Amino acid sequence: MKLISGNANRPLAQAIADYLKTPLTEASIHRFADMEVFAEILENVRGEDTFVIQPTSYPANDNLMELLITIDALRRGSARRITAVIPYFGYARQDRKTGGRTPISAKLVANLITAAGVDRVLTMELHAGQIQGFFDIPVDNLVISPVFMPEIQKRFESEKLVMVSPDVGGAVRARAMAKRIEADIAIIDKRREKAGVSEVMHVIGDVQDKVCIMVDDIVDSGGTLCNAAVALKANGAKSVHSYVVHGVLSGGAVARISSSEIEEMVIADTIEATEAVRTSSTFKQMTVAPLIGEAIKRISEEKSISALFK
Repeated sequence: MKLISGNANRPLAQAIADYLKTPLTEASIHRFADMEVFAEILENVRGEDTFVIQPTSYPANDNLMELLITIDALRRGSARRITAVIPYFGYARQDRKTGGRTPISAKLVANLITAAGVDRVLTMELHAGQIQGFFDIPVDNLVISPVFMPEIQKRFESEKLVMVSPDVGGAVRARAMAKRIEADIAIIDKRREKAGVSEVMHVIGDVQDKVCIMVDDIVDSGGTLCNAAVALKANGAKSVHSYVVHGVLSGGAVARISSSEIEEMVIADTIEATEAVRTSSTFKQMTVAPLIGEAIKRISEEKSISALFK
């Protein structure tokens, strides 16, 4: 097995390598003066089972090119199998046509990754599950429950909990997590006037005097979650906490969330935390390295990955 890390999230890659007790393969991935990406694998990979760990987070285009070029370098180095480990799959929110003459960028990115020569993809909590079907190669989409649920159960053991989906689309995720701890579920009904702007309409479900746990896959501007927290408080919620997989947190999101009704936001380390996140008392980061590491191990040993979630 060979583990190769891009520059997008080296701390996570190192944590995965530590879990697997396998050192990261030496590689040089840098840019020329005109910002072209260059990748060179500095160890022999002929006949090896290789895993490229690279989320396509900000800057999405640069990190995507790093991934594609590294895959090409491995393919030309005669690697036996190449697995793209993409903890955060960028462009996933562009999974369908939203109007006339608009792209389906998630499908385009899937085509690019496949054309580069990858044999399979390992990712986590895709924004839209149907993106797995955009690939003509195997895709393993890990869920966050094994990471978040033990923490939620331990921390809120004596509280009356309700799992809250901040929109209708996330209801399946909230329901699955609620089922694990026999908690109630609530859904925020909202109307989005345009991209990045949301207006909470009303709360579906009983949150009176309960601790609300909002679960979502992506937090970007934070507007949806902050508005949802206001609505939950207005409906009598005792407190509001949030567990989110991918902390995109663009613009002033950290400051917005820190001053909101959300007491604490827990995010996974699929995207490397910024200095603002690391120093904020509102945010807590949990690692997905053991989960991804175990999935990599099972892929390499040709064992079941779905067994991880039973």
